[in-house]
Amino acid sequence: MAKNKTTETTISVTGYVNAIDDQVKREDSFKIIELMKSVSGCEAKMWGPSIIGFGTHHYKYESGREGDMPIVAFSPRKPAIVFYLGADAEQKDALLQKLGKHKTDGGCVYVKKLADIDMGILKKMIQLTISHMKKKHVC
Repeated sequence: MAKNKTTETTISVTGYVNAIDDQVKREDSFKIIELMKSVSGCEAKMWGPSIIGFGTHHYKYESGREGDMPIVAFSPRKPAIVFYLGADAEQKDALLQKLGKHKTDGGCVYVKKLADIDMGILKKMIQLTISHMKKKHVC
């Protein structure tokens, strides 16, 4: 079975964020880190070369494929900040309607900058994702 591409690394989160050219995206990233850390109780870790994740959740599919992934995560990419938030679809959809300017694709939520969204709703989405994980997560 193929090895997962996105695994926890030892890359410095602060170093990664400080290297972001766009000042607004860099500042937004530090705000997101503080928010996700306070809600999850977990330290930020790099997953792969560009995802900042919090906590660890072990998954195993019926196919036998298994691995670890962050409970909540985001990636400050050039076109948009990508949030990786899994939750009950109905509850997530209701919150997305109140979030503000964003796009979605699959389980990802894309925003240009934090000023475009309601931070209280983002916090609720992070909380919902964490509570949605049935198994105990690890920091």
